[in-house]
Amino acid sequence: MGRHRLPIMGVDRNTSRPLHQQVAQSLRRRILGHDLPPGAVLPSEAELCSAFGVGRSVIRQAVAGLAADGLLIRSQGRPTVVASPSEYRRLVQRATGMFDQFAGSGQELRTTVRELRADEPPPPARAFLRTAETVRLERVRLVDGNPLSYVRTWLPSERVPGLTAGELTDASLHRLLASRYELRPVSGRRQVRAVAADDLLAEALHTEQGGPLLLLEGETTDQYDRPLEWFSAWHRADRVVFDIDVSETAETVRIGPLDREVTGPATGPGTAELARARELLAELGKLLG
Repeated sequence: MGRHRLPIMGVDRNTSRPLHQQVAQSLRRRILGHDLPPGAVLPSEAELCSAFGVGRSVIRQAVAGLAADGLLIRSQGRPTVVASPSEYRRLVQRATGMFDQFAGSGQELRTTVRELRADEPPPPARAFLRTAETVRLERVRLVDGNPLSYVRTWLPSERVPGLTAGELTDASLHRLLASRYELRPVSGRRQVRAVAADDLLAEALHTEQGGPLLLLEGETTDQYDRPLEWFSAWHRADRVVFDIDVSETAETVRIGPLDREVTGPATGPGTAELARARELLAELGKLLG
């Protein structure tokens, strides 16, 4: 992506706010507003000095601060570029899947199917789906080549005859259910809790064994109020943010305190981060309770 030119912006010299902070804030707004999109080459120091009417030391200090915040990438001998976002956001309470939520925000979500086969579901899935005849779907979701989540979905076999892994590579399960089987995900329950990564999840999500993950579990019914899916989705806690909408008159979603033990080692890599993730979830539960 080419170098972007900035209009003359200037700074306010009649305020006590430091010049480098003003420059950094102006650039930050353009980065977050995608006037300077991910991958864009930042204008040269000379161009920035001219645009803001300040010296090189001010520009260097502003750029250094933005780089420290992860908004810019600086490499020796190479132009400074705008970093890709390290956090990706999804709404917990929507029945729509991760694919559609990311597409709506302009981000391309890739999907790798690891396994699709007939298998007997665990007790919670069997109780909700009301059958032991199910297929298990295992997928990894990625953005910009970085794995964000590992998803395990159970579907009633009789409702998805002929389902293949090829149909779900870089595709939305919910869209396929609607278009091919005329089954539209409508409602369900969700819960979020902090867990530790086991060997399988650590390998799939490129994190360390025992590292903190956010587990989103749920059940979904279709337009006829019949059980459609039961799923577990493990998310990288350092890359995915769950957004929750609330209103003045009603709770849209509730996240309560943990009601069962978190699996994984009690000590070791990621223990402190996992404990912090659990604290944040408990605090959020109190705010929404």
